[in-house]
Amino acid sequence: MQVHTTLVQSDLQKVPGETARIEAAGYDGIATQENRHDAFLPLAVAAVNSRRVHLSTSIAIAFARSPMSVANMSWDLQVGSKGRFVLGIGSQVKGHNERRYSVPWSAPAPRMREYVKSLRAIWRSWKTGERLNFEGEHYRFTLMTPNFTPEPMPYDPPPITIAAVGPAMLRAAGELCDGVRLHGFCTRKYFENVIWPELNTGLERGGRKRSGFQVSGGGFLATGATDEDVAAAAQFVRARVAFYGSTRAYWPVFEQHGLEELGVKLNHMSKTDQWDAMSAEVSDDVVRLFAAVGRHDEIVSAIAGHFGGFTDIVSDSASYDRPGALPPDVIQDIQRIKTPFQGFASA
Repeated sequence: MQVHTTLVQSDLQKVPGETARIEAAGYDGIATQENRHDAFLPLAVAAVNSRRVHLSTSIAIAFARSPMSVANMSWDLQVGSKGRFVLGIGSQVKGHNERRYSVPWSAPAPRMREYVKSLRAIWRSWKTGERLNFEGEHYRFTLMTPNFTPEPMPYDPPPITIAAVGPAMLRAAGELCDGVRLHGFCTRKYFENVIWPELNTGLERGGRKRSGFQVSGGGFLATGATDEDVAAAAQFVRARVAFYGSTRAYWPVFEQHGLEELGVKLNHMSKTDQWDAMSAEVSDDVVRLFAAVGRHDEIVSAIAGHFGGFTDIVSDSASYDRPGALPPDVIQDIQRIKTPFQGFASA
């Protein structure tokens, strides 16, 4: 099992030092998010200040950018990291697309399928020299001249992973992508009953094997050196579960556990501006549905029980302002947990 953590994004000056710390600790990868800062810029700094760790956007907002722009940035990051970049993209929700990014909205899964195909068409043109000729409903790329073609690189184009919550996006991930990035608002039962059947349908449609498809996330870690540290980490998870659980789109996860009434209550509290009180509605038992919980000397077995057999990557940080701090020996023990993923098929 791979162990990833988040990278500082608030100050690019801090990226080299933080990258060195993460790599020295033994983490397998570092990830950026797109909320208050750009997801790509810090990875450019990390790419030239690291030697081993995988670098990934987890995730960058897709529809706010042309696939051509993402193709360019990803190509350069793959060159700069010497083949260690993994592209992670997501659709975001309608409100953010229309009101935060001012881009038109359409059904996300069909558009994401086209987005992924267009990225591959662009990279194939750059890699092989074949004429760029991609025409779809949402994207059309038919012009590529030598002046705009990047220099050749000795690496494969980056693997493409997408964030997926609903059935259509999960099937698209399995059929077309190199991996899926699952939401933290996820339980093992939800994965087994809902997520895996859809992913497997996509894999079968694409004639692909699970061993070449990477599953990332699907829950939280709540750990620390002491019981007090664990309690603080669990409180963070509690707040996240309350926040996401207040949104109707996430209630299918609650439904797997008979927690529909909790979702309704959280939704009402969010609409009456009771944000600070919502966490108290999430019990310890519910926290443990969504997270592997335990001190550093307990967390490896907790991770094996919570994530074992379905996810290939766990992260000890859900936000860059809460940097991961797992001891090297704990990281090594987690890495010994067997997972289905054996490497990206393109590699």
